[in-house]
Amino acid sequence: MQNSSTSAAAAHTRGSEIVGGGGHQPTMRKRALSVDTAGSNGTGDREHGELVSPSARLLEDFYIVVVIGVATPVNLPAARAGIEAQLARYPRFRSIQVKDGSGRLRWVPTTVNLDDHIIYPRLDAAAVARDPDRAVEDYVATLSTLPMDAPRPLWEFHVLDFPTSEAAATTAIRVHHSLGDGMSLLTLLMACTRSAADPARLPAMPPPPARTGAIWERPRPPASAGALALAAWAWSFVALAWHTAVDVARFFATILFLSDPHTLFKRVNHAARQRKRLVHRGLSLDDVKFVKNAMNCTVNDVLVGVTYAALSRYYFRKTGDADTSKEIRVRSILLVNLRPTTSLQACLNMIESGKGSDVKWGNELGFIILPFHIGLHDDPLQYVRKAKKIVDRKKSSLEVVFTHLASEVILKIFGLKVAGAIFHRMISHTTISFSNMIGPVEQVEFCGHPVVFIAPSGYGPPEALTVNFQSYVNTMMVNLAVDEAQFPDCHELLDDFVESLRLIRGAASSLGKNHKKD
Repeated sequence: MQNSSTSAAAAHTRGSEIVGGGGHQPTMRKRALSVDTAGSNGTGDREHGELVSPSARLLEDFYIVVVIGVATPVNLPAARAGIEAQLARYPRFRSIQVKDGSGRLRWVPTTVNLDDHIIYPRLDAAAVARDPDRAVEDYVATLSTLPMDAPRPLWEFHVLDFPTSEAAATTAIRVHHSLGDGMSLLTLLMACTRSAADPARLPAMPPPPARTGAIWERPRPPASAGALALAAWAWSFVALAWHTAVDVARFFATILFLSDPHTLFKRVNHAARQRKRLVHRGLSLDDVKFVKNAMNCTVNDVLVGVTYAALSRYYFRKTGDADTSKEIRVRSILLVNLRPTTSLQACLNMIESGKGSDVKWGNELGFIILPFHIGLHDDPLQYVRKAKKIVDRKKSSLEVVFTHLASEVILKIFGLKVAGAIFHRMISHTTISFSNMIGPVEQVEFCGHPVVFIAPSGYGPPEALTVNFQSYVNTMMVNLAVDEAQFPDCHELLDDFVESLRLIRGAASSLGKNHKKD
């Protein structure tokens, strides 16, 4: 494995340097605060700034990393001007967390010095020339070992201005999870982009889910539908209550004693800070939609099924287990933000006005514990069928609402230290973190740079494997964040995702159904 010091030599920025030498782990040199807080962090702002949400406080060690490839070399003055005019005006991107007189954390405005946030690292020229893809990958992995400077707004742009096999240049955006969940931050980022076909307008996004009203609401059938339809409607509430009770019981059992079996996916090293390798691979979104239409399910059902299949292929190949009838059940933790999805236009209006109150923002998180099945099936479609059954069952539950309320109550009663320990214990008793996000349906430009790919991921959960899917134009990017020492062959796991979708797509085509793609 390439030494990390070849990937992070120094950062050309007044605010911080990334340094490394010999075989030692790089560290972040923290310099004196270079932002002007006079008049901003006084008593008034400390007492009246927006409170940091309980969910954000629980995510103290969680970070989001978005790797973006662009089609042209980076025009640094243009990029800097764009960041200053857009992202740096977003209230959370120009605020820090400060304790008020009562010891509560609040978001307090400060003055942003872009030199502290735009990092232009100088890498080992020989390592870059030898394997630029690996140089990018190593550098991004190094970020997972470095803290962020708390006296400054918690975001960074790392510009890697050299060509790889995927792009002419790459940017790694690192943001602390307290600033918002992945979908909120991605929406904000997309609000700062423009359509490549028409730079005067915002990019086209897929239509939002059609859900209206509260999650527990069920539309009542008309009287003309008959007694059976009315009985089915009433029964849906009974099922909702039962499923919620079962999920809540499993939630508490997971906190107390219920832990996944040990598999090669379960974290082995429980040290506080693990070096994470973030890797990605593009899948065909058209193939995903073909399976979706052929099997009358959702894109998410297909992606969960593909993940089942990929993990199963990897497990049985690596372990050499000859018992193909074996099925192992592990669990994934899904962090779900209960705040309504914000439109790109609303984000743009917020940026232009500089008022965070224009939209609801930040983390309002609940959790879903989703079973993942590892096994071998002669019919590849069986993975998708299982995924659909499990996901449909989870939709008939208020688990995510309850876990959100429980986390807030626990934090309020026991405090951050105890609540954080409980949160950490719950996640460490599961095996995988999983998420799926949607992106633009057309190519976009960021600060005048055409975007080739978007690969969001993150690190912080006490798990060895995180799986995130991100759509962009006609590509579904699968992004993995893995404990580097535990998954030295993580690119083989990416190969398993590619092969699993190929097999599932081939099996779906044999169903003889040609539904119109949407």
